[in-house]
Amino acid sequence: MKAFLAALASVLLATACNRTPSPSAVAAAPASTEIIFVEPDPPAVSVLPDAQAPAIDATRSGTEIYAAFEDGLAEPGCEAGASARWRAHYANATQRLASARDDAMPLFGYVVDAMRAENLPTEYALIPFVESRYHPEARSDGGPAGLWQMIGLTARRQGVAIRNGYDGRLSPVESTRAAVRYLKLLDRTFAGNWRLAAMAYNAGEGAVLAAVKRSGHGVRAVDADALTGLSPITLAYARKLQAISCLLQEAHARAAWQDAIDRPVPLLVDIRLPAGGGSLDAWASHNGLDAHALRRMNPAFPRGTLAGRVPDLLAPAIATSSSQPVRAFLPRTAPVARDNGWSRHIHVVAPGETLAGIAHRHGLATDALATRNGLRAGDTVRQGMVLDLGHE
Repeated sequence: MKAFLAALASVLLATACNRTPSPSAVAAAPASTEIIFVEPDPPAVSVLPDAQAPAIDATRSGTEIYAAFEDGLAEPGCEAGASARWRAHYANATQRLASARDDAMPLFGYVVDAMRAENLPTEYALIPFVESRYHPEARSDGGPAGLWQMIGLTARRQGVAIRNGYDGRLSPVESTRAAVRYLKLLDRTFAGNWRLAAMAYNAGEGAVLAAVKRSGHGVRAVDADALTGLSPITLAYARKLQAISCLLQEAHARAAWQDAIDRPVPLLVDIRLPAGGGSLDAWASHNGLDAHALRRMNPAFPRGTLAGRVPDLLAPAIATSSSQPVRAFLPRTAPVARDNGWSRHIHVVAPGETLAGIAHRHGLATDALATRNGLRAGDTVRQGMVLDLGHE
């Protein structure tokens, strides 16, 4: 047991650069636990960096989003009759994803991309269903706010800005980056045991580590449902996520649900606007977007005023222009558009890759790939550039 505790202490010290209390229960950590905070590492992102990179026509099928979710599950499949209570409680999750009028599917796709980009289990992409029902504006006075329902202290310690007139917890961009950083820490701390990590997201890693210690087992072998000294809400947290996962997998077995999600869904990306402020409504109009829908996606700007900071907005990638850097949580190669039954694909340049090598990998002529992306065949491509591969 002493060796186990020493190993845990070593893991925690090694990962202290991202350390944070739980989004919903900072006080749950034991008083003896020292929490150390330094500037967190930025999340892994793809970048559309300069005028050579083209705008991307950005829709994809909801079927592709679901496939990415299913492929990333730590525990695919369902136990018969498991979590019947929570299946009933979250039954409308599948209905919301099926509805073209609801923002849930594009937001879910954005969060699934974030988890896949960091090799995290996609069960974590279900946390906003539990915390906020996937409503970015969800909040209570003086309490948790946003998609991930972070309290103010946790948000600030993860680098989320909160000040007069702006609450970054209500930004799906800022809050998702912070949530991913924290979930990476928890996933490492609990050796990839996603159930323990999910419980720690609710109660704090200190509380869950103490419960593991009481069990006499290691984090890999412990039965999460048998832990003692935790609240019923925390003990049920992983079961809630598993119940929603089961609901989605069972829904996907039904032809009607498959048909409902097999529709074009906006690919949401992080867009860094130029300095100088301005109006979100004016920016939306300039880019041919519905200003009301854009405000709904970005409740951190309720009055649509962008002055005083350089904001990152969540918007459909169709709005990007060559002068706007774009950050999107994307796997290296990912389908991003659906057009009359055909799929458009992109490639995100990895370190050391060349235009010729990328063309060869995808069975394309180097000249053709260069021309499609506004380049010359001999141009150097840089890490993070997004290349349009065309239809496949």
